[in-house]
Amino acid sequence: MTRVLVPLAEGCEELEAVTIIDILRRAGIEVVTAGLEPGPVRASRGVTLVPDTLLERVMHEEFDMIALPGGKGGADRLAHDARMRDLLTRAVESGKYIAAICAAPGVLAKAGLLTGRRATSFPGILDDRSDIQLSKESVVQDGRIITSRGPGTAMDFALELVRLLLGDAARSAVEAPLQRP
Repeated sequence: MTRVLVPLAEGCEELEAVTIIDILRRAGIEVVTAGLEPGPVRASRGVTLVPDTLLERVMHEEFDMIALPGGKGGADRLAHDARMRDLLTRAVESGKYIAAICAAPGVLAKAGLLTGRRATSFPGILDDRSDIQLSKESVVQDGRIITSRGPGTAMDFALELVRLLLGDAARSAVEAPLQRP
């Protein structure tokens, strides 16, 4: 079964986190949410999210993708967590997908994973990075790294993750009942 890790940190953007989790699970993908610390995670707008497990417990498990929700506070916490840098670097080295939305592409940049690549993010997150080919597209894929801009692009982002992991038919099967225009 296809497995995706979604790390949750205090201050993450709940709309992005829940959209990623929901859309991937609708596609039949096993999504494992992991908190950086024990207990519930308070997201950026005060919504409480309850991770499935602790990051420490899944550090050495295999995932087909790591998908990072944004939110400045959550992204900052992810960027400063050595375990996350290790997981992301190992994922790239082993040819796995990594995905980040909103402020989370900054986590990838800080880990040196966007150097020389096309990427997008929430405005201002990557603007000062001359080593990244910054795009204003909603969703950008460069190799096995996928980035997106923010809460308004979360559904397009999550559906693209489904397409990459399971194909066009799976994306269409998930998208049709959503009644998107």
